[in-house]
Amino acid sequence: MSALSRRSALTLAVAAALAPAMAQAQAVRTFSRTDAKGKVTIAATVRGKGPLVVLVPSLGRGASDFDDLAARLAAAGYQVAAVDPRGLGQSRGPMTGVTMFDLADDFGMVARGLSDKPAVFIGHAHGNRIVRALASRRPEQVSRLILLAAGGQVKMEPEVQTALQNVFVETLSAEQHLAAVKTAFFAPGNDPSVWRGGWYPDVAAGQTAAGAATPNGEWLDGGHAPILIVQAANDRVAAPTNAEALKQAHPDRVTVVTIPNAGHAMLPEQPKLIADIVIGYLKTAPPV
Repeated sequence: MSALSRRSALTLAVAAALAPAMAQAQAVRTFSRTDAKGKVTIAATVRGKGPLVVLVPSLGRGASDFDDLAARLAAAGYQVAAVDPRGLGQSRGPMTGVTMFDLADDFGMVARGLSDKPAVFIGHAHGNRIVRALASRRPEQVSRLILLAAGGQVKMEPEVQTALQNVFVETLSAEQHLAAVKTAFFAPGNDPSVWRGGWYPDVAAGQTAAGAATPNGEWLDGGHAPILIVQAANDRVAAPTNAEALKQAHPDRVTVVTIPNAGHAMLPEQPKLIADIVIGYLKTAPPV
């Protein structure tokens, strides 16, 4: 092999070795606006380059829940923004007197700040409601929706409803809190301790009030965007009947994929499978 060939081979080897690290390189960026309800500043952890994917976390939880999925998406050729909701970390804004559409506009603001093209929005659990609200109010911003744990239509069992409320009760013992997390969020046999922390009661209270101020009919359909629902087989908060109802209402634009051995938490339970489904969908979906 010539010296030039050896240098070329070495360059390729170094590039291949650095590719995963480059894909996971990240920066926290902030985006601000002032509207009739006050000033809002929203922080997002941004990774990668390519078409924009915006990640919206669950009730009272933050962007770090998406660390694994964001890294995999960035490595697959996407620019990924994992967003902290207002009230958490560097994200700030009024927490009273707002609707779900106000919260949805926070994530839309991040998307506008990163790209002039419609983005893919992925919402987990409560985040699924937020992205559907955004697509309903501002369809021009949304190319596709991916809903992880797409609840909002079917009532939970009383035991599950109580457990979901208890994960935000700070006076519980560590053991009682973990038991509530397990009941509401994890499939049988899966370890709930990975979500022992990361709960923000004040954020959850504000989001819940915003949801109560927004009738379901105003966000439920998710506008006109194509929708992929990743449904956990063991989800007791967003039971499979939720996905079935949305599919029945919009069979032409809703696709449902059910995954095994996962509950409402889903992301820490089946990280690789979820990433494979999401990336496969994005790579093969026809243009909108």
